[in-house]
Amino acid sequence: MKFYDCSTAPSPRRVRIFIAEKGLEINTIEIDLRNGEQMAPAFRSINPNCTVPVLVLDDGTRLTSTAGIRGYLEAAHPEPNLTGGTAAEKGRIADLQWRIEMEGMMAMSEALRNSAARMQGRALTGVVDYEQIPALAERGRARVERFLNGVEAMIGDKPFAAGDHYSVADIDLLVVVDFAGWIKMDLPEGASNARRWHTAVSGRPSAKL
Repeated sequence: MKFYDCSTAPSPRRVRIFIAEKGLEINTIEIDLRNGEQMAPAFRSINPNCTVPVLVLDDGTRLTSTAGIRGYLEAAHPEPNLTGGTAAEKGRIADLQWRIEMEGMMAMSEALRNSAARMQGRALTGVVDYEQIPALAERGRARVERFLNGVEAMIGDKPFAAGDHYSVADIDLLVVVDFAGWIKMDLPEGASNARRWHTAVSGRPSAKL
């Protein structure tokens, strides 16, 4: 297998942590998004959508989304399970992960991509150029602030986001919280449970990759 990564981008990091938690070693190829390598013909031939991450399987199948890659790896390497063991756990983790992605990750992308100078004309990933909309940046920041303020209640007194076991919900929540630092936002100072959780998951070897 081959994993097309970008060490500075949040979406590939979600897969990179997942791979590390599974204890897998996959040949990794770095794609330089900052200098537009994803738009070059060589990478377009791998993923016409010009996005990372991408996982190329041994039979040549190409998976081009975080959900697709992690779904495949979880099925192919079920232990340790990161999406839940029982039906109830799987439902609860998927529900929480969806909320983190939609309310946190998408809001953060909206704020950053509509405000960063280096993303002018590139407000959305992919092959089509879209101009920034300043109002969306403002709305994104408001959504990120609301999301970060809600992490304390989300974690509560649990060791992990979805309960007693580390899961994809912890991976995605960690990436969102760290990603928020790009626009100088963070967990509230008084969010003791959220900060306790963040310190713990940040200390895992996978989080340092």
